[in-house]
Amino acid sequence: MNSLLLLVIQNKQLHPLMKIQTICVCGAGTMGSGIAQAAAQSGIYTILFDLNEAVIQKAQSAIEKNLASLVEKQKMTAEQKQQVLGNLLFTTDLHQCLADVIIEAIIEKPEAKIALFNQLAEINHSEVIFASNTSSLSVSQLQQQIVQPQRVAGLHFFNPATIMKLVEVVKGRQTHERVIQQLVSLVQQMNKVPVVCKDAPGFIVNRVARPYYTEALRLVEEGVADYATIDVLMEASGFKMGPFKLMDLIGNDINYAVSCSVYDQLGQPERLKPSFLQKEKVESGKLGRKTGEGYYKY
Repeated sequence: MNSLLLLVIQNKQLHPLMKIQTICVCGAGTMGSGIAQAAAQSGIYTILFDLNEAVIQKAQSAIEKNLASLVEKQKMTAEQKQQVLGNLLFTTDLHQCLADVIIEAIIEKPEAKIALFNQLAEINHSEVIFASNTSSLSVSQLQQQIVQPQRVAGLHFFNPATIMKLVEVVKGRQTHERVIQQLVSLVQQMNKVPVVCKDAPGFIVNRVARPYYTEALRLVEEGVADYATIDVLMEASGFKMGPFKLMDLIGNDINYAVSCSVYDQLGQPERLKPSFLQKEKVESGKLGRKTGEGYYKY
């Protein structure tokens, strides 16, 4: 047998893709708790971490309520609900964040993400995969300051993470191909659909979605139509949710931050200029569903 072929076969035998047994999600906000629930429902033991005890308790209550709703709708049995809850550990202790894959879903600030991963690198073994759920920050820039950058990638879930199937698997400049393969396998293990993309402003979905939001906001700013009219028209055109309802669901703070990030990274093109109207919403604390008011009241 050809010696090179034999070596390839041996390597495949020695290094098969491992089935992820444990993941840790850092950040127990809406997105983090959603990712944790989705992972636990797929049979993966999941650690959900947040420094804030109140946030952890809120996440635990929300997950229990979501699972109870699934039981009521007969989409899950009571026994299955208990199995899912048994797959979850809620903690405020960073030293319990030991897993095969660690997904951060914390504040969208590079310095916070970098500091967290470097802290976790000190207590985890060298082959643990670090995945950022960032929706707009450069994975390549993040990994430059993280220990063993080749194990860092993007893993971008969409809200609500328990329902949305698509997950962007983002390859930074230093990300090892094997890490991407492992994350693709994990996403499939979670019964979701992985799409691999290279690190670029907004990745795929947020790059494509920017005009949907910015043009809708511009129409309101220019007095052409109001929020509800635009939403009704877009939904009648086939969109699942109008832009203003969707921004309220995502959170105006997150949506505006992504718009600013993509705008800056692409050289500030006029067509993608962030909206002053959305900026005012953010500054006034009207972030959408999570605060009870955004473009609509909840």
